[in-house]
Amino acid sequence: MRRAAVIVAGTALLGATALSNTALADPAKGEYRQLVGVGSDTTQDVTNKLGRLSVDSNGSPDKQLIASYDATGTATIKTRKTGCADIARPNGSSAGITALINDIAAKAKCVDFARSSRGPQDTTTMDLTWIPFAKDGVTFAVRSDSALPKSLTKTQLIKIYNCQTRKLNGVTITPLIPQAGSGTRSFWLKQMGLVEGSLPSCVTDRGGAVEEHDGRALTGKGDIMPFSIPQYISQQNTAKTKVTDRRGKAVLGELDGHVPTFNGSLNLKFPITRDVYNVVKTSRLTSTVIKSAFIGKNSQICVNVLKAEVREFGFGKAANCGTTVLKGKS
Repeated sequence: MRRAAVIVAGTALLGATALSNTALADPAKGEYRQLVGVGSDTTQDVTNKLGRLSVDSNGSPDKQLIASYDATGTATIKTRKTGCADIARPNGSSAGITALINDIAAKAKCVDFARSSRGPQDTTTMDLTWIPFAKDGVTFAVRSDSALPKSLTKTQLIKIYNCQTRKLNGVTITPLIPQAGSGTRSFWLKQMGLVEGSLPSCVTDRGGAVEEHDGRALTGKGDIMPFSIPQYISQQNTAKTKVTDRRGKAVLGELDGHVPTFNGSLNLKFPITRDVYNVVKTSRLTSTVIKSAFIGKNSQICVNVLKAEVREFGFGKAANCGTTVLKGKS
């Protein structure tokens, strides 16, 4: 029964081309909003949806509060109609946080928050605040046509990523990690007991070519990679979520006997889960617009994340949604 519960990628209901007019992505050219967010691939789609449901301070449902820019797309983005030059598109949590830090240093006011799937790494100051809003889970993914096991223990997984297990079922394993700047990369390395800068020789991001939560990176039958369970669900539900299906032949694996999903959403009892965040400048916590969007259980994000149309993206609600306790420098 558990084996049957492993998620298998099917044919996409709608291709990326068919979704071009309706997909959740960057605001349309010429559209500018009160709050600008960049960063994490993991939360870009659900944040785009939440942004569409959140209204600006004028209270008009036609005026969306949040402009959330995808992790990938055009090389640069323009976030304000005036006063802001084009900036390089940040790809990943750390890249988004860096963009926010740079914006603060320049006093540009062109980026208001960073989407992040990781917590603070440097806590020497309290310049930034990580505000949780959803619960994510991460498991391993392999190709559906691979002989690699679709069920592992965490101990087995750690041995794979530490290059102690090089073959399973006669298949040589290639452990993949996402591109630099990815919050999932730093989160996964920590889960595997690894440290950036001294990775085992078998672990690779293929020169930065492995984009997080993109199953098309699994080009070989020995490839294995981390994958956000809600991101997989979002892509599986593309007819409703309007996100691009990038699963390719990826299937999600069971871990320690736990299936990754339950009733179409993240299995909250899965062994590897994490909060995901919106990161803001700490001194802006008193801002009316920041409070309206992110802070407290009655904030627009915390209220909207429970809506049925948002649950299609697979995330659970963070138990501490809207709190402002977690702080750091970067």
